[in-house]
Amino acid sequence: MLRPVRLFSAVLVAASLFAGPTLAASRIKDIVEFEGVRENMLVGYGIVVGLNGTGDSLRNAPFTRQSLEAMLERLGVNTRDANLNTKNVAAVMVTARLPAFAAAGSPIDATVSAMGDAKSLQGGTLLVTPLLGADGEAYAVAQGTVQTGSVSASGASGSSISKGVPTAGRIAGGALVERELGFQLASMGQMRMTLRNPDFTTARRIAEAVNRAYPGTAYAQNPTVVAVRPPAGQDMTSFMAQVENLSVNPDAPAKVVIDEVSGVIVMGENVRISTVAIAQGNLTIKVQESPAVSQPAPFSRGETAVVPQSEVSVEEEKGKQFLTVQSGASLSNLVSGLNALGVTPRDMISILQTIKAAGALQADIEVM
Repeated sequence: MLRPVRLFSAVLVAASLFAGPTLAASRIKDIVEFEGVRENMLVGYGIVVGLNGTGDSLRNAPFTRQSLEAMLERLGVNTRDANLNTKNVAAVMVTARLPAFAAAGSPIDATVSAMGDAKSLQGGTLLVTPLLGADGEAYAVAQGTVQTGSVSASGASGSSISKGVPTAGRIAGGALVERELGFQLASMGQMRMTLRNPDFTTARRIAEAVNRAYPGTAYAQNPTVVAVRPPAGQDMTSFMAQVENLSVNPDAPAKVVIDEVSGVIVMGENVRISTVAIAQGNLTIKVQESPAVSQPAPFSRGETAVVPQSEVSVEEEKGKQFLTVQSGASLSNLVSGLNALGVTPRDMISILQTIKAAGALQADIEVM
């Protein structure tokens, strides 16, 4: 039996798009977050009714039973001593995102997820559920029909099939904002913009771009925050509407990101290498087993036996030459050079890590 074993490096996919560095201008609104302009998380506990026998088992989910009894009591129905055995009810957690500057009465989407042993929430109706913020105050109220977008079926023999997740669903526009956050942007005297990728150069460029259009209105507090003030006679809302559309060329550090699980490599355009020579080859080890039968001589009272015979050989790919990469080579030169060696994507990760270990790769390597 032939069992080849190939010694490869980890898997990779690398791409080089341009032969030289390029500048990609971005709007300020695409690379920063604005102070106070953010979503807020809401959460609530509720009950879904109207399920077709796919709800919680009241014996296994006591919180569902307690919630059902408490709800019926508020509606004037006493079921404390009754033997409730319905499977058409399920306890759920309801979550939503409250957008910035959401006004009272605005609809937002709600996500419903089962808490107990319910089999499906498809077609059920969520009863009125207050959605609370981190401060414990109710900011929205959710209610409506749950849509899971899943399909499930089962037979009498116990076999079943499902597609999607039937125990979680959405109610499009199913929550109404009842309370506004009260964030007053127009009365602010200063706006802090937070960079999504902190960098000294990018922060300075943003401040310079704003000051070119509106002199003396911006300064970089640190690599993450750039503060701006509206000029005299202009409110913050109209000023930020103009600032966010200014173009800036964001800078990025030299970094190589490697995902060894999926074999993906991403290299920034600022990656440079010092003078280095690279050689690469593939090694193949072959183990061939040829079982032989040992037959004893007649009347020797011996036993027939199978004797294993193994043959091991090693082959190494020939014809590869050293590749010399000159000092200051860019990303495109590096990738072109590695391609010239004929390396496979699996080998490139180990080559980059070895170049870094030799001190010739002027970039950080981040392994995910």
